Amino acid sequence: MLKFLQRDAKEEGAPDLGRRGFIIGMAGAGLTFAFARSPLSLADPTSAIVQGAYEPTVWFQIQKDGHIVVNIAKAEMGQHIGTALARIVADELEADWAQVSLNYVDSDPKWGYMVTGGSWSVWQSYMPLSQAGAAGRTALIEEGARQLGVPTDQCRARNGQITAGNRSISYAELVQSGKLSRSFSEDELKKMPVKAPAERRLIGGPTKALDIPDKSDGKAIYGLDARVDGMVYARPIIPPTRYGTSVKSLDDSAARNIPGYQQTIVLEDPSDTVPGWAMVIADSFHAANRAAQKITVDWALGKTADVDEQAILDRGRALIENGDAGVVVVDDGNVENAFAQAEQTIEAEYITHSVLHFQMEPVNALALEKDGIWEIHTGNQWQSLILPTLAKALGVKESQVVMKTYMLGGGFGRRLNGDYAVPAALTAKALGKPVKMVLTREGDVRFDSLRSPSVQRIRMAFDGDGKVIGMEHHATAGWPTEVMAPSFLADGVSGGKYDPFAIQGALHWYSMGGHRLRAISNDLANATFRPGWLRSVGSGWVNWALESFMDEGAHKAGQDPIDFRLEKLKAEGKNAGSAPNAVGGASRQANVLRRVREISDWGTDMPADTGLGVATTYGQERNMPTWTACVARVRVDRSTGRPTVEKLTLVTDAGTVVHPDGARAQVEGAALWGVSLALHEGTRFEKGQVIDTNLNSYTPLRIRDVPEIEMEFVDSTENPVGLGEPATTVVGPAIANAIFAAVGVRMRTLPMRAEHILQALKSESEKLSTESG
Repeated sequence: MLKFLQRDAKEEGAPDLGRRGFIIGMAGAGLTFAFARSPLSLADPTSAIVQGAYEPTVWFQIQKDGHIVVNIAKAEMGQHIGTALARIVADELEADWAQVSLNYVDSDPKWGYMVTGGSWSVWQSYMPLSQAGAAGRTALIEEGARQLGVPTDQCRARNGQITAGNRSISYAELVQSGKLSRSFSEDELKKMPVKAPAERRLIGGPTKALDIPDKSDGKAIYGLDARVDGMVYARPIIPPTRYGTSVKSLDDSAARNIPGYQQTIVLEDPSDTVPGWAMVIADSFHAANRAAQKITVDWALGKTADVDEQAILDRGRALIENGDAGVVVVDDGNVENAFAQAEQTIEAEYITHSVLHFQMEPVNALALEKDGIWEIHTGNQWQSLILPTLAKALGVKESQVVMKTYMLGGGFGRRLNGDYAVPAALTAKALGKPVKMVLTREGDVRFDSLRSPSVQRIRMAFDGDGKVIGMEHHATAGWPTEVMAPSFLADGVSGGKYDPFAIQGALHWYSMGGHRLRAISNDLANATFRPGWLRSVGSGWVNWALESFMDEGAHKAGQDPIDFRLEKLKAEGKNAGSAPNAVGGASRQANVLRRVREISDWGTDMPADTGLGVATTYGQERNMPTWTACVARVRVDRSTGRPTVEKLTLVTDAGTVVHPDGARAQVEGAALWGVSLALHEGTRFEKGQVIDTNLNSYTPLRIRDVPEIEMEFVDSTENPVGLGEPATTVVGPAIANAIFAAVGVRMRTLPMRAEHILQALKSESEKLSTESG
């Protein structure tokens, strides 16, 4: 914990302990810090041993006053994950929810693999945390029965008490007795039975997120807030290319008259994470920032200094044309035979441009060495990924590096790549003192692990009756997993390995006859920047093409777009589904499609230049499907091309919904990001760099453009799956399909800006004029 000394808040004249008052008064008050525990903990800081708390597993403790502290090994970045995970423990434990608080933990092998992304958190944690809670309940019942003098089968746990007949004993009293000692091994926990869905009392019920008060009054601590005595500030000067650049010379003479400026150093990085970086050191970030603007650096440029967006896209097209490139991921049926026998075929190419993260808290890190241990204070989504890199960069064992946990002012996948901790650590090592590195907004964008531009080509074959008999899909982009986490690469059916997170969404649940899917790594993209995961990961751009093309197929077949999809969602063969997460298979995706048709205006007459479009998805991964369907209502201004998204209707089947309020927020936020990606967000490369580096030119969705959202969750007791991202994947194609329904033009490039739609309208008008003439 960043533990600060303060007077009693009730003391007359006590300082404002809110976030703003704390930050403003920090320098003058001379507050001192000690790193005793996680700075994100919302629980009492006193240790379990001193308090005599009971810890049946590593995941929670029950203190003497009955207070229950749940350890959260996931990153909190606005999604209220701690509340959802604590809800799982508390339900099985039969805890009094008013007595529950959260402790966000630092990195430690005992927590297992630490990552927060891919909509995995609830899905992966549900059973382990349920069994941990059940274990605690079992131990409490056993000891409660002993102290009440009755058999265990006469006792029940409920709301923080063990009751037998008209007698009861509280969890607090049981802990205070000092008689609770049973702990559970990992094997015992895996065998621990959990409640039947009908017995749940907290899961699925309404509750407010536990972290809201601290976020509202400023007590929540983010990485940007981390400070320690004796630290200096560092602001990097980032080279023109991500890889291959080195510093030839550096002139800081003009910076030396900046008050607070100390020096500028060139980093030597054994991990090759930040080649060619210079770090400006000063007493304050303001001084470092001013000084950096007066320093000139002469670089030996890397090979991609002249690469632009078009070159990356053209490379993708060339790789698709090369039949030997990439890895075949799916090869069902005889695709070649299907197209050879086809009476009709359609083919289309889909493009997405580079997309930036623009999280509100610029990336930052504070690094220091203390007693042989390196402490890295920063918000991070994937501790287990960056720890080995930090160890390599510092030349120490991985056990000598600890990631201290903070709230994230936005993650969105950017903080899965913890590369920004490396320059802070290297600078601290070089200077022999604590270093706090903060990037400017422009620097943050220049160093972003952005979503790669992509090219996809899809074709579909029809027989003489208009039935689909084959489909082939090629998708190419920069592969983040190949670059950063190659151990997660998957085996293709053709041999070779592919990035599963750069093709998820295309392993669809439609029965198409022959089906071939090829995933191709764009080597030029990988060399130009470090491709990253952005909310909805590969599914965000892959499903854009798939569901847009399914709409094209429906119109080619002369069918209603929902009916066209429904007839292909057959729960048979590999699409039948499987336990524990994909029970029902394609039938559940068909169910959300039927339901979204029922609650939207589908099939009704629309005003002029207004249309409805539909799209559906299984979300992220076939072994963790979150069935989602969306109908978008869009109006297009023919004079300007400007599209207005008037309403989004979404139906989601995520199995058991643990925290309904959080689930709604997740789907709503994901859907709005889908709108933003579809119509507003996008940049491009010029001379090896993105051209948009701040929000004056990079223009995400604004409040004025937020549509009405109607959403519904399927009532289910199946295993809970992910909710943070699937809605993002359906909105873009639903909007494109609605634009086609409204004005008859097919958009195949993201983002779909007004000028592009207007040009398409003019081209269509000219085409019709020529044909009629």
